[in-house]
Amino acid sequence: MLCTKLLSLAALLGASVAQNATLRYMPFGDSITEIICWRAKLWEKLKPTEWGTVDWVGSGKVENNCGDTTYDRDNEGHSGFLAIDIANRQQLVGWLQTNPADVITMHLGTNDIVQQNKPVNDIITAFTTLVGVMRTSNPSMKIVVAQIIPMGFGNYNTQIQNLNKAIIPWAQGLNTTESPIWVVDQYTGFSSSDLRDGIHPNDAGDTKMMNVWYPAVVNAFQVALADKQAAAAVKVEVPFTA
Repeated sequence: MLCTKLLSLAALLGASVAQNATLRYMPFGDSITEIICWRAKLWEKLKPTEWGTVDWVGSGKVENNCGDTTYDRDNEGHSGFLAIDIANRQQLVGWLQTNPADVITMHLGTNDIVQQNKPVNDIITAFTTLVGVMRTSNPSMKIVVAQIIPMGFGNYNTQIQNLNKAIIPWAQGLNTTESPIWVVDQYTGFSSSDLRDGIHPNDAGDTKMMNVWYPAVVNAFQVALADKQAAAAVKVEVPFTA
């Protein structure tokens, strides 16, 4: 009888952990997240792995002619949007209420610089607000922030490099054990030949971006899954029986 009870409890624990361990991932940003194909390439690379069942979330579902009609297109990329505007208008609040996430990647700041020449400090302040929204939505949010890609025209890359330099100490200052922030470098090794229009990545650029995202996203998934499994296991209460 005791053996049967233990087996039943083990089955209950396993079912509970499995039920609560599904991961939700939100790609978040502007048009460099929305109207590109690095998301399709990332999904394809993840699919044959243990992370192929991760649920991608977001209000965007645009097909970008990426040569794969099966990939999970859900994302929260918004063409033309500024980080400062998203933060000031509290738009991410509603997006995460509709599509909560465990892991989020963020590539933002291009439009702040190219459209309105916003100061780096103002963009970083907006990033801080956005991280606060993420953590209000999910105190255990795992966050991957990109040092953004260069532009292929104008004199914007000096300001982009200044933003990218500021991202590292900013992330270190906000990093926590419960909700870590990892920074990935999407700038280094990316050239104008990797852009189709001076702004958005072409196929080669999409592949470069995917290869930078991949190890960071896998690491975030691993940490998020471990946290969810631990939390689910704690919630399984074992009744005392003599």
